[in-house]
Amino acid sequence: MTIPRLTVVVPCYNEEPVLPTSAAILGKILQRLMDDHEVTTDSRILFVDDGSHDQTWAQIIQLEQTNAMFSGVRFSRNFGQEAALIAGLQTAHPYSDLTISIDADLQDDPTLIPTMVAKAKAGNDIVYGVRNDRSTDTWFKRSTAEGFYWFMRKLGVDLVPNHSDFRLLTRRVVGALLACRESKPFIRGIIPQLGFPSTKVYYKRQPRQAGVSKYPLRKMIRFALDGLLSFTIAPIRAVLYSGLIICGGALAMLIWILWTHLQGTVVTGWSSIMASLWFLGGFQLIAISIIGEYVGRTFTEVKHRPRFIIQTDTYSPKFSTTQPAAVTLHFERPSVTK
Repeated sequence: MTIPRLTVVVPCYNEEPVLPTSAAILGKILQRLMDDHEVTTDSRILFVDDGSHDQTWAQIIQLEQTNAMFSGVRFSRNFGQEAALIAGLQTAHPYSDLTISIDADLQDDPTLIPTMVAKAKAGNDIVYGVRNDRSTDTWFKRSTAEGFYWFMRKLGVDLVPNHSDFRLLTRRVVGALLACRESKPFIRGIIPQLGFPSTKVYYKRQPRQAGVSKYPLRKMIRFALDGLLSFTIAPIRAVLYSGLIICGGALAMLIWILWTHLQGTVVTGWSSIMASLWFLGGFQLIAISIIGEYVGRTFTEVKHRPRFIIQTDTYSPKFSTTQPAAVTLHFERPSVTK
């Protein structure tokens, strides 16, 4: 079997405190793989700077000057972790046989990278890193995560429980993933739907060594909503069913009002007001949900805005002599079919 070229994609956002340590650990692992001829000697670690405000990019440049295995891609501003992952995968795709993504804080176990490479050589196109111990999480985070996976499974969305963004993908999987042109792709949900041979490796997530978490409660809620709304229209249909129930309640109340009116116990004017409020409220919910069925599916995509903007790319020129040493304002846009 031909020795594969590996790129380790590391999204970074204000990772100045932890980046030197993470780079040293990843560098040793990659160097060992190269020494053992498990991957090619021109394999790389690609840091994607997601618009950091600290010295993250300066550290990436310094690492690259120290060792050629390090390289970087820099966004013009902060676009989010999902965009950083897509940008790293897209940048590495033309040149890499295997791509591994891992967070810069290395709470995911980087020592499993050789195992992932071995499982890919055994015929697996996708290798998921899955947590088998959430004891380091708070009760609230653990409970909400379990509830999220349960809820998504009930809605028919195929997710790998306790899997974040620590995974290996072969070139053809990355190509299939990049063919999905959503403006805000929910990568954790898309990859299981691609259908390639896959396996899992298990690990215990470690506490963050330095810096702060980039996923506070607000971002966790937004991430969960992105996953929910990207793969199902169940919330819109729930509104539709609620409207039907309310209309049914309005009809039942109208019958009850007529009965009380015949009994002579109703307050003058009250019946007509209540019946109209219940009926119109239910009808409006039905109408809004029907419109939402169409608008919700098209609103985001028709804007065709770039998912990210790359300000500088020091990775690609190492493999392509036809490109300049720095690529400025590279736009990645969804394709438009006429």
